[in-house]
Amino acid sequence: MTHTWHVTINLFDTDDLKADGVVTKAHAVLTTSSGTTLNGYGRARRSPGDPDVPEIGEELASARALRDVADRLLKATSDDISQLEHHEVHLPQ
Repeated sequence: MTHTWHVTINLFDTDDLKADGVVTKAHAVLTTSSGTTLNGYGRARRSPGDPDVPEIGEELASARALRDVADRLLKATSDDISQLEHHEVHLPQ
């Protein structure tokens, strides 16, 4: 049996909100084949002296959002196992 899970990453630059445009934010959404969703968030801040390369900020913010999703997925899994085993379970990260 094959299941497909989907991840969507939405990126937001602060230049939409402020003139400095040095922060990129990412919102990652994991949707399982059963319809369960997990959200993760990440951000990247460009130092004023760094060159303006938006792709780098997008990559870093996305990586952090995906890491957040992974951490939340591990927590959800340990909670599920804890309920089945009737004792607290901690999965290594």
